[in-house]
Amino acid sequence: MTGGGAFRLERRPLPPFPGFIAAFGPGIVWMALAQGSGELIWWPYIIAKYGLTFLCLLIPACLLQFPLNFEIGRYTLLTGESIFHGFLRLNRGLGVFLWVLMSLSFLWFGAFASAGGTALAALTHFPDGWSARGQTLFWGYASILVFVVAIVLSKVVYVLIEKLMKIVAVVTVAGLLWACLEPEVTAAAPAFARGLAGPVGPLPRPWEMADATKLLTAITFAGLGGFWVLFYSYWLRDKGSGMAAHVGRITGPLFGRPEPVTSDGYLPDAEPETARRWRRWRRFLCSDVLIGIGGNLLTTLMTCLLAYALLFPKGLLPQDYELAVVQSRFFEAGWGEVGRVLFLVVAAAFLTDTWLATADAVSRMQADIVQVLFPRARRIETRHWYFFFLALLTVITSLTMLLDAPGPLILTSALIGFGGTVIFPVALYFLNHRLLAPELPAWARPGSWSGLLLLVSFLAYLALALAYLWAVWETA
Repeated sequence: MTGGGAFRLERRPLPPFPGFIAAFGPGIVWMALAQGSGELIWWPYIIAKYGLTFLCLLIPACLLQFPLNFEIGRYTLLTGESIFHGFLRLNRGLGVFLWVLMSLSFLWFGAFASAGGTALAALTHFPDGWSARGQTLFWGYASILVFVVAIVLSKVVYVLIEKLMKIVAVVTVAGLLWACLEPEVTAAAPAFARGLAGPVGPLPRPWEMADATKLLTAITFAGLGGFWVLFYSYWLRDKGSGMAAHVGRITGPLFGRPEPVTSDGYLPDAEPETARRWRRWRRFLCSDVLIGIGGNLLTTLMTCLLAYALLFPKGLLPQDYELAVVQSRFFEAGWGEVGRVLFLVVAAAFLTDTWLATADAVSRMQADIVQVLFPRARRIETRHWYFFFLALLTVITSLTMLLDAPGPLILTSALIGFGGTVIFPVALYFLNHRLLAPELPAWARPGSWSGLLLLVSFLAYLALALAYLWAVWETA
């Protein structure tokens, strides 16, 4: 039996839920990537410069991403397909437009490798005699080389990504928590907590319009904003979550056993047992998304507290090739030189692993989209397309790293991706609530509350976009 309309897919039983311990993973990868994709950079910068003025925006900004992630996960769990495949089913023109926008936004993500390179350069001062920029680029390129080799040598690419990101997440949270327990930091905690409820006074310094882009990035990327939010679908897919258990995984070219990877997914059947299984999968999805968002929120709150306690009183701001160097004072305050070294190691890990996770996810997206748009491309194995795009992205990002310091490059990527952020709530509503819902059993259809939450996210992101355009117009 197959579905009708835009979903002429075979119906299969929803696989049994394997238990939370076995199923968890994509949300932790989401959390670890979010830690390195801006939380270490922009929120501490805003707090260090303007104190608690904008802190009250942090928690709402993080929670805005819940409906997006949940609906993205819902589509993949119920069909086994990527969310981009869903957008192309919804409207081919829209899907192609988002594909072009996505491709442009990720031309600059090599900046995260160079941002991690700032930490390694400050840690080693190697190569001797090179400028800070030269040392940063050297370590950025070295980290890219190490990660590409790791992917090539892996058996299942997603398994490598998940294991590494779990380690990074645990080390980061543990290290930041330890630093936050220092007396100088705990003394600032009560005032910091009051700042979460709203501004506690006037701006401590005049507002600079140049920071409008940074504030927009901090709010919309409080977690994974822009096209980064779509990565969650691909992690669920390669984890084999829900109906994705039927579609195969991308394996390494040297030691991985090839698996058939299908672009088209499947629809769940209407059996009572499938309904019971879906309830378990839905609870998992909610928990997994909350782990990612909650863990990232905790990490961001800790980096903001450290910035408020240690950087703001001294007027220290992370700039250009010293993003991680200035923030190493987080740990140096409590542990001295040992703390500084530890922070630089941790910062290097979760800034450079951002390049790894992003290169992996974007390569998956490109391989998937090409095979959906061009059926003849399916004659070539998905993993071959994946490694082709991985090689291409490695070359492109290695070149764009030369164009500017990490901060401006990350901002460029964020601003391009913000266009997608405004579109996604609307596209997800029409995809899951209008196009997919009639093909699903009644127990699998989304409720009105999820549609309302998508509306809230859309209005919030639209308001942010209009506010930013107004700010740019005023300064033009």
